[in-house]
Amino acid sequence: MGEEMRRRYRTPTEESFPNRLSILLGEEEIVYEKAMSLRYGENPHQPAALYRPLRGEMVIGNLKLIKGSKGGLSQTNIEDVNSAINILKYFDEPACAVMKHLNPSGVAASRGGGEKLKDIYIRARDCDSLAAYGGVVVFNSTLDEETGEEIASTFVEVVAAPSFEEGAIRTLSRKRDLRIMQIGNLGSLSKFIGDPPRPYTISILLDGSIILSIPLLTRIRGPEDLRIVTTRTPTERELDDLIFSWYICMNVRSNGVVVSRERTTLGIGVGQQDRVTAVRLALEKATQRGHGEELKGAVLASDGFFPFPDSVELMAKHGITACIQPGGSIRDEDVIKACEEHGIAMAFTDERCFRHF
Repeated sequence: MGEEMRRRYRTPTEESFPNRLSILLGEEEIVYEKAMSLRYGENPHQPAALYRPLRGEMVIGNLKLIKGSKGGLSQTNIEDVNSAINILKYFDEPACAVMKHLNPSGVAASRGGGEKLKDIYIRARDCDSLAAYGGVVVFNSTLDEETGEEIASTFVEVVAAPSFEEGAIRTLSRKRDLRIMQIGNLGSLSKFIGDPPRPYTISILLDGSIILSIPLLTRIRGPEDLRIVTTRTPTERELDDLIFSWYICMNVRSNGVVVSRERTTLGIGVGQQDRVTAVRLALEKATQRGHGEELKGAVLASDGFFPFPDSVELMAKHGITACIQPGGSIRDEDVIKACEEHGIAMAFTDERCFRHF
């Protein structure tokens, strides 16, 4: 029975969806064509296909599968890459996101000074090397051979980037179960409030009803958009890490918390029903994965407000020195007071960034 289940993971599930779909939004008709049949949907017994609009600049819809495996790409493979791009689009410098179940297990961006892409990848992977096993690795820059060799040293399901050196393709192609995906230009994507609010987000409910909304964009373009609410102002390095963390926190499952230092995530707590558990999970995972000392002087981002000072007490216990959150709790003053007592600088974004996928 176990062998049969393993075979299903590698075998495509036949789909019979139409070659074209169309959505009418008022007077505008958006026509989609089938880009490819997928190996399966979220699970092997669910047929699935990828569609792309006939018009517009494609980042994922025109993907090139340089090397496939086990019957091609699954829905989760595509969605992991999509979630990574939602993070990486915020970085002009080389950056890497390692994904698992649509959430990042680790993210890192260049610190400048000619840092190698290999080292950026290692920092992203080693945020949580346990979760990174069997994950999806996505870059926003050309993947070189040296980085390809490092990726090939562990088990990875998918590697995606806008372009690849030939040596990287040769190296990665030696891994039987690895898929290599070339994606489009991330520069065309909307990021900030004021950018075109497209494409719309469509959520289909159990009875076929739908919820239509505009995508999650942020007003935070830089430190000047933050509202510092504590006596102590974050240092330049802390401000950079707060912005870095906010862009990642926007793209984790709520309740979500991201802990970072020097453009590297140290711990990520996602999908919790209460805020303080998300904080605890991020900090404890960082400690368990060997980043306990790095937490001293690190920053923390929260996608929702802190309803009580208990999250601040946890931050102080682990050495966090700055945090970023939307604000808006009826106990904001209590939370600010706790930060003051522990010397933690706090910034309000005055916007919430819940994501429930």
